[in-house]
Amino acid sequence: MASLDSAYPPDEHLDPAVAEAYDDSVAERFSAEDVGPTVAVLTELAAGGSVVEFAVGTGRIALPLHAAGVDVQGIDFSEPMLAQLRSKPGAEAIKLSQGDMTSTQVCADASLVYLVFNTITNLRTQALQTACFANAAAHLAPGGRFVVENGVPKLHRLSPGETIIPFDVSPEHLGFEEYVDLVKQISVSHHYYIDGDRARTLAGVFRYVWPSELDLMAQLAGMELEHRWSNWRREPFTGDSPSHVSVWRKPVK
Repeated sequence: MASLDSAYPPDEHLDPAVAEAYDDSVAERFSAEDVGPTVAVLTELAAGGSVVEFAVGTGRIALPLHAAGVDVQGIDFSEPMLAQLRSKPGAEAIKLSQGDMTSTQVCADASLVYLVFNTITNLRTQALQTACFANAAAHLAPGGRFVVENGVPKLHRLSPGETIIPFDVSPEHLGFEEYVDLVKQISVSHHYYIDGDRARTLAGVFRYVWPSELDLMAQLAGMELEHRWSNWRREPFTGDSPSHVSVWRKPVK
């Protein structure tokens, strides 16, 4: 039987061209309004200890977090994404490792491990997502925390027989989420970046996951839910929240 990954294109972040254009494609996520609250929460949760970012990417969060005085290490499986990060000022102060966030371990005494911007869904099976939680727990000292920022699946917005939901329609970008496999929880994010009379297309394959399912993964890894907010401004999480920031803690024995 073919593996799940063999049925879909490789993760787009392995493509040097995608890595080179990544910052521009998510430019709004680099704004002070987005980055500032994220860094503030992570700094507080780190409580003066060292932190590890899974899927560090081009350093959108790792660089300003280090600039705020936090000792940061980063793991990413995409060398092209790491190359973009290494080219930026301040990157030399962050210890970077190419590896898989399901198995690569760089320490065992971190006060915080974090995974932002829906990146848990880059892992396309439940087994891989569960392994990511176990790896996060292995990095943490007792009392340490694992933080995940992720969207809430929007299946409730689908009319009977439909599979596609638009999530961004603007003059520069069209984005559509296609739910292609409801059993394996696979979706494809279709992007059309428009520049005058030219358009660049991109499609990424993800495994969407529910907050309650992540709680069970955390429990299996020996962690307990401590906080769940709808965003980095710590607004309450409700049934209408489109996303969540969840914090699980490794108990102090």
